[in-house]
Amino acid sequence: MIPIIEVKNLVKRYKKADENAVDGVSFSVEEGEFFAFLGPNGAGKTTTISVLTTTLSKTAGDVRIAGFDLDRHEKEVRQRIGVIFQNHSLDKNLTAEENIRFHASLYGLHSFRPFYSLMSKDYKKRLAELADVVGLGRDLFKPIKSYSGGMKRKLEIVRGLMHNPRVLFLDEPTTGLDPLSRKNVWSYLQDVRKKDKTTIFLTTHYLEEAESADHVCIINHGRIVAYGTPRDISHEKSLEEAYLEIITNEYARA
Repeated sequence: MIPIIEVKNLVKRYKKADENAVDGVSFSVEEGEFFAFLGPNGAGKTTTISVLTTTLSKTAGDVRIAGFDLDRHEKEVRQRIGVIFQNHSLDKNLTAEENIRFHASLYGLHSFRPFYSLMSKDYKKRLAELADVVGLGRDLFKPIKSYSGGMKRKLEIVRGLMHNPRVLFLDEPTTGLDPLSRKNVWSYLQDVRKKDKTTIFLTTHYLEEAESADHVCIINHGRIVAYGTPRDISHEKSLEEAYLEIITNEYARA
């Protein structure tokens, strides 16, 4: 079986930087897998995700997503992934629903219409379903300017799932969410995995969210320092305890 994500010797060095931000990283992820990509701030997590989601060019290495080479088939890759970035990327001059409508049209999911009332039944049904999951049903037509940080995060989750992506990249997806919303989001994501074989690629500082991952990859200073199942890495400890021990040892050797 061909992995849905293949990364071989990925390197990213920023201009004028003394060291690589990502330094020869290799890993693969199977279809339908829950893959947790962990590491401290500045370890290279977001840079790696940015490369894999075509928002940042790589310096060297090979990357394939859903069978498509990242360098030659950016459009095909983008059509098959959903992304929820750590930082908000919403248009504050629009309502929540307008943000989603533009996103749906850009992905070719639905023909754009100037008003929500003119959109297709399928669009309205999908939007209502996802909005209910995160608790935004009553606020979809409010301007983004009136949204709290948690509400913006919920909206980005809805936007990332609208086109039923084969791979969903989640960069700190539940930051700012209340406990109930976090529970609902993860419950829905697990359902999506089972029903659609959606692959979930997660970075998070809430390590309990990674406990149920199929595989965990820990990166530090741009290099992979641990890889395996949560049980392989934790050795009878909690994943958080094992993670802290690995990172502490890494800093001690640096």
